[in-house]
Amino acid sequence: MRATYAEEPCRSALTRVRGMPFAWSLNPYTGCVHQCTFCYVRGFELRAGRPPDDRYGARVRVKTNLVEVLRHELARRSWRGEEVAVGTATDPYQPAEGRYRLTRGSLEALAERANPFSIITRGPLVVRDLDVLVAAAARAAVTVNVSIPTLDPKVWRTTEPGTAPPRQRLRALGRLAAAGLRVGVGMAPILPGLSDDPAALREVVRAAREAGATHLWWNVLNLRPGTREHFLEHLARDWPEEVERYRRLFAGRAYLTGRQTAGLNATLGELRSRWVWEPRRSGAPFGAAAPSRVEQLELPLEAQIG
Repeated sequence: MRATYAEEPCRSALTRVRGMPFAWSLNPYTGCVHQCTFCYVRGFELRAGRPPDDRYGARVRVKTNLVEVLRHELARRSWRGEEVAVGTATDPYQPAEGRYRLTRGSLEALAERANPFSIITRGPLVVRDLDVLVAAAARAAVTVNVSIPTLDPKVWRTTEPGTAPPRQRLRALGRLAAAGLRVGVGMAPILPGLSDDPAALREVVRAAREAGATHLWWNVLNLRPGTREHFLEHLARDWPEEVERYRRLFAGRAYLTGRQTAGLNATLGELRSRWVWEPRRSGAPFGAAAPSRVEQLELPLEAQIG
């Protein structure tokens, strides 16, 4: 999609996060041109009084002074060097990064301080920063998570219209793994009736392992207000036969129940163990193993607009 870019300074770079496997988040941009129909950030947009529909992503805020502010925050005496998760509420390697290089600058700042960090992205542009990532990994814990919920061409093209093809993301993951980086695949979100077929799940897991992933995690779609209306509107257009299923599954709730996801979790757990994935470690970086929860990653409102 064609987006407009607003170059606006930020007051802070790091946002404190609670109740997640990491302590701090960093988002170089606000807004995302990927236009994923299932994006949970639409819920934050609604709560902030901004439109969560197709207008989300039409305007991207570029935090022009982000790297300078980040360096200042990392230099504070009070900073404890905790892990920073990059890209929790926007993709740090969306097209704007090719011009503004805020993600690269942020990683350089973290590397200078030997500060651990993790990245979550759907953008193959991450391989551009291979030099920074390798240098950082020599001094601190670094994890790159590539989001690949499906390899199905129709599901990908329809639900993630602004993203690179999944196979292209796998090739990027392979280059990172070949350089010795710790890389994983996030199958998020898995869509009931669209991308949860056991054979399709197996294809993703096999491709992830063959590309060099060392860990795998997954989440199931959540339909909170903002995301719910947008997703169901697109579902009615693209898969009208599935609408009733979703209304029934998500009736009165944003998340599926443990009973509803038990089969999916069992299938993926078996697939993951079959390829001898790393065991979960106490204090492991974000994405180190499949989480027991089944909701999508979500952060406080300030993590998205801070």
